[in-house]
Amino acid sequence: MSWQLGAFAILAIALAGGFAWYERGRPDARVVALVGTLAAFAALGRIAFAALPNIKPTTDIVLISGYALGGAPGFAVGALAALTSNFFFGQGPWTPWQMAGWAATGLLGAGLAAASSGAGRASAAIRVRLAGRSRSNSRSRAPASGPAPRRPPRIGRVWLAIVCGLVGFAFTALQDFGDWVTYSDHSAGALGVYVGKGLGFDAVHAAGCVAFALAFGPALTRSIQRFTTRLAVSWSPPGGVIVPAVALAVAITSGLGLGALATARAAGSPSGYLLAAQNSDGGFGEAPGQPSSQLFTGWAAMGLAAAGQPLDGVARGGPSLLDYIRSGAGSISDPGSLERTILVVRAAGLSATSWGGHDLVAALARDVESNGSVSDQVNLTAFAILAFRAAGLEPPARTLGWLERQQDRDGGFNFATAGASSDVDDTGAALQALDAAGGSAAAVRHRAVAFIVGQQDRDGGFPSQAATGSNAQSTAWAVQGLISAGVDPNRVHRGGSPSPLAYLHSLTASDGHIDYSRGVSQTPVWVTAQAIMALAGKTLPLAAQAAPVAPRRIAHRRTSGSHEHSARQRRRTLHRAASPALHHPVRRPHADSARPPAVVAMPGLAEAGAMASALVLALLGLG
Repeated sequence: MSWQLGAFAILAIALAGGFAWYERGRPDARVVALVGTLAAFAALGRIAFAALPNIKPTTDIVLISGYALGGAPGFAVGALAALTSNFFFGQGPWTPWQMAGWAATGLLGAGLAAASSGAGRASAAIRVRLAGRSRSNSRSRAPASGPAPRRPPRIGRVWLAIVCGLVGFAFTALQDFGDWVTYSDHSAGALGVYVGKGLGFDAVHAAGCVAFALAFGPALTRSIQRFTTRLAVSWSPPGGVIVPAVALAVAITSGLGLGALATARAAGSPSGYLLAAQNSDGGFGEAPGQPSSQLFTGWAAMGLAAAGQPLDGVARGGPSLLDYIRSGAGSISDPGSLERTILVVRAAGLSATSWGGHDLVAALARDVESNGSVSDQVNLTAFAILAFRAAGLEPPARTLGWLERQQDRDGGFNFATAGASSDVDDTGAALQALDAAGGSAAAVRHRAVAFIVGQQDRDGGFPSQAATGSNAQSTAWAVQGLISAGVDPNRVHRGGSPSPLAYLHSLTASDGHIDYSRGVSQTPVWVTAQAIMALAGKTLPLAAQAAPVAPRRIAHRRTSGSHEHSARQRRRTLHRAASPALHHPVRRPHADSARPPAVVAMPGLAEAGAMASALVLALLGLG
């Protein structure tokens, strides 16, 4: 076998194994779409800079994709970017080497994320030890009911640029080696010639990678991480034996004359839908019949509290909702879960400083960094402010100040820090957090309201970001933000559209749940709970209910609350999950502030790249 055939066989096996690894993970359609989009973006970046030899952003894009998405998706982005871009530059024996090089770049990005996360945990542990504290009792592991949303890995702009430069140099060095394998006599002298001649070009590519990373690296990282956070939850309708079991239960209850009672409390009411969705362990899953988790139970609790349901009595003949949440107090491992739990506990009128034997408020205070933020994220910082207020504490002035400084130029807020693409969800959360703040916060709220109103779609709802289509969660965040700013959402009709509350009502299904968007019903428990808060006109933190005098259990037959949470959507309280928070001042003037059109340059090439990526994914069976 010749050197060329041997090398290509090795490359083919490696690439096939990588794609098999990616496919074995069974990524859902949204992840496949994101991978295809990033591959097209990376390919287009290479094409757009074709006039500048070896200066391409492709390496940076692939590395960051692996950093934010993980090894298998990063591998796929890199390999597809090389393959599809060569439909423009030309296919040849260099294509497998480029595919392997950029696929390895995606894997290195995932390794960098793992290293960053490990370093972050180690430094945090050191800080805790130096402070003479230990969190091992209260925050040692994720809730047993399901994985807690983990803090995304973080790396500074300069370190990211250095890594991109090193990886860029390694990528081009690999191409020099590939040329030596393909075109030379395979002698050591020839290898020296190929490597020596390529050093200048390798250095140019590395310098370009550093420049691109400094320019857009952190912003692209935050954007992709934000999408992955929101794609982390999916809903699978109950199947298998569940449907027959439900049918049997209906037949039995009907025979006993209980069918009318069950129907009376579940039909047509969002709060009734939530009550009927509770599991026997006291918790809630993403949909009826799904396993319980602290995340969905927390949101369901806030939705029911907003609808006026006493949380201490929500049970189905076994553990109550609050019993389930209390059982997870010792396993809270991230700030978002702390914030959500504090909001729930205080809404129930109970103490968050002694919950399940843990002081949740003190634990959250330890997560506030020296600059006032929580993990340098608008979302988590806004919810921390809301949680502190729920506990009856004044949020630190430096925390409020940090949040105000994260406002983007267009008046909105994004998931992380100022400078990225603003979204309705996080702007709504920031508005609620800044509701009671004085001084310069008034001007910040005014601009944030104008941003939100300017995003309203013709159907009356709000998208997370412009041109992405309305959804119930973003609309709920917008409604809560507007209410917190003193704006009546019923009076918001941009361009003659229906009101956002009318949009939420239009998504209510016959069983009372709120659809995520037109024709799309995902994580219905979560969406319904958030929408209930908005429809009830409630913002975070919710007013505390009267503390229970004696524990009492109300078998799930309580009245189906009348309030619907359409406007509150998933991003509502804490994580949305870690996403937007709450109140936005909504002012309809200035609503039509001009926004630059989304990338218009080279539309034909962009479409071609996207189509090529989609075609390759389909041919490989990855779509």
